[in-house]
Amino acid sequence: MQGLNVAILGATGMVGQELLDILVEREFPIKDLTLLSSARSAGTRVLVGGKEYAVQEATPEAFQGVDVAFFAAGGQVSQAWVDVAVQAGALVIDNTSAFRLRDDVPLIVPEVNGEEIFKHQGIVSNPNCSTIILALVLKPILDKAGIKRVVVSTYQAVSGAGGRGMDELRRQTEDYVAGRELEAAILPVAGAPKHYPIAFNVIPQIDAFDEAGYTKEEWKMVRETQKLFKDPDLRVSPTTVRIPVMRSHSESINVETIHPLSPEECREILAKAPGVVVMDNPEQQEYPMPLFTSGKDPVYVGRIRKDLSVEHGLNLWVVGDQIRKGAALNAVQIAEYFAHNKGSQKMG
Repeated sequence: MQGLNVAILGATGMVGQELLDILVEREFPIKDLTLLSSARSAGTRVLVGGKEYAVQEATPEAFQGVDVAFFAAGGQVSQAWVDVAVQAGALVIDNTSAFRLRDDVPLIVPEVNGEEIFKHQGIVSNPNCSTIILALVLKPILDKAGIKRVVVSTYQAVSGAGGRGMDELRRQTEDYVAGRELEAAILPVAGAPKHYPIAFNVIPQIDAFDEAGYTKEEWKMVRETQKLFKDPDLRVSPTTVRIPVMRSHSESINVETIHPLSPEECREILAKAPGVVVMDNPEQQEYPMPLFTSGKDPVYVGRIRKDLSVEHGLNLWVVGDQIRKGAALNAVQIAEYFAHNKGSQKMG
């Protein structure tokens, strides 16, 4: 595979740092690497694969000659720079929600719909982290038995709210143990009028509510899943919850299939699915948990069992590291798919 000129916008953030680690781990063919940030972080020195790089302030000139630009600095930043990067000739792989539902922007999980990458007009979007984890497990089930309805409840780590969310959990845990009052300023939403402690607590709100009583995070799971599977009528009923875990999101998924699918058949197809690991041995108390899946690439699934309340129903418990497969790894896999296949595909 020919070397590519790569830029990362948001290189000093959590996802940006994870992107750098994964690019090195997977030996992505980087010809030239440009690290970009806001003026505040410009000048920071970052070690990548044993070589030190200086982080630059994002400018139009910085995107000249770039083949692939990873955007991981927030939606407003993506919107400000995407046209500049695309006009410079870069493929933008965006990790924000800014472009996900645009008709002219492919929303990609490579194991689910990698071929859609080549319909891009300069931008490819990473889905929401919880959507990626959900879609990776639903795809083999959909192909085998069809899907009538999905009910999903998420148990999302504080790292989904960024480094400040992780810092707040650490601080509140220390305060709880010391008997001090727990102060909250970040969760459930930094800009909300009220904040609640996450330590030793569960918060049933991620992002803002709408008039129907659902949060933006929940609507992301509905609309992005429908787009990924090209089925606007696919019924998805989500509840998203923040829990006091540092890393890795968990999901309780109930799937009602169109055709019968036994738990044994489900385990078999999921065991063969790319990016999925079946960990399902309840007799030995073996099932996925965030503590043991953090820092790992696959999405893990266990507690696969029949839903006894409907004719064709299954319950599954799924856990995946949302910073890796839910964000940085998926973005790198999109770039890999693009680099490996671009010579044999027609764009647009």
